[in-house]
Amino acid sequence: MEYKVNVIGAGLAGSEAAWQLAQRGVLVSLYDMKPHKMSKAHKNTSFAELVCSNSFRSDDYNNNAVGLLHHEMRQLNSLIMESADINKVPAGGALAVDRDRFADYITQKLKNHPLITIHEEEIKKLPINDNELTIVSTGPLTSDSLAQSISELIGGEKLSFYDAIAPVIYKDSIDFNKAWYQSRYDKGDKFDYINCPLTKEQYYDFVEELQKGEKVEFHDFEKATYFDGCLPIEVMAERGRDTLMYGPMKPVGLTNPNSPEKPYAVVQLRQDNKEDTLRNMVGFQTKLKHSEQTRIFRKIPGLENAVFARLGGIHKNTFIKSPILLDEYLRLKSNNNIMFAGQITGTEGYIESASIGMLAGYFASCLVKGQTPLLPPRETAFGCQLAHLQDDTDIKNYQPMNINFGLFPEIEPIITANGKKRYLKGNEKKKAISKRAQEIIKGWVDAIKV
Repeated sequence: MEYKVNVIGAGLAGSEAAWQLAQRGVLVSLYDMKPHKMSKAHKNTSFAELVCSNSFRSDDYNNNAVGLLHHEMRQLNSLIMESADINKVPAGGALAVDRDRFADYITQKLKNHPLITIHEEEIKKLPINDNELTIVSTGPLTSDSLAQSISELIGGEKLSFYDAIAPVIYKDSIDFNKAWYQSRYDKGDKFDYINCPLTKEQYYDFVEELQKGEKVEFHDFEKATYFDGCLPIEVMAERGRDTLMYGPMKPVGLTNPNSPEKPYAVVQLRQDNKEDTLRNMVGFQTKLKHSEQTRIFRKIPGLENAVFARLGGIHKNTFIKSPILLDEYLRLKSNNNIMFAGQITGTEGYIESASIGMLAGYFASCLVKGQTPLLPPRETAFGCQLAHLQDDTDIKNYQPMNINFGLFPEIEPIITANGKKRYLKGNEKKKAISKRAQEIIKGWVDAIKV
């Protein structure tokens, strides 16, 4: 029997999805608007073009979450990782590639696969065929016409065209000798928010740092158009020294149990994932350079030693609210002939995008054959990626996320000789999470490998 799946978009996710499908004996129609139409960010006609950095970040799978994702993808014969390994260039502990050779290798592998048919055309409307499964992997720069079609299919309020990302901090790096749990006016659960207080002197010093901090310039294809609901923190600071006190840093409805002095201003941290290992800085979307963010935000009392799982940013993007739109196999709940993969789902980063493409390819190969896909264990990097796409803890503020150790389930504490619990932190915790994932992934890979 002949099985067929359509894949729209030949970026990292689409290329990986198409490869995984073909390797599992499924016919693939791979659609890409290149070379007849190019987005403003793309420069050549190859598939899997790297439009920004040429780095896939750390390749250390024992101490780094993205390195662990590299490791898991290699176990499943990832085309993206195969090309990266063949075309790597010196970069210390990071995996960096010759971007042109990397893209050319993938392009030729896909074009030469007997089960993959390339269609050089723009898809402007969904679905292609009501009787066929289609994977949409058009990335953060989806064409206007297709984005409009997606918006009509899912409901416009569930599609974002602009990223306004606040930094996310590992909760165990917050100093609770200065910070405390409390919701404003004690509404809701007291653990909903963590508060970091600033004195008058600290507040004005902080505002001054925001005003003079170095900012990232917008790309040519982006516009510096802000909405009042997602103004960068530094733009608010530039509108007046006291603006933040009447915005995200207002100190009302809060009592600091660590000091009798009433805080002049407060930074609030909201729960960012179900496990409550991550906290996001409320209202702190920013265009500050990453080095400036860590320097300035560590001036906030309680965050002097903050470890950031994600730094803030604002840039043009297109992504859907996956937690309310997609099922566990990345299909639209309202139309299970349409799947989504890659950055359009709310992942962030090259490898994260490719890994969701890999999972979509595997899921689709099972579904078209009438089989039930085996979900990756929650303790693995694959499982954490899926968990983020299904985490509706803060759906109103759902944002793309890089893979990080805060997405993994907690490690059980060690019971010491005197019977007390010792919770792992820092590098010891990272190693333990990595070791657990590496042990668990083996069984899943063996069960699904072609």
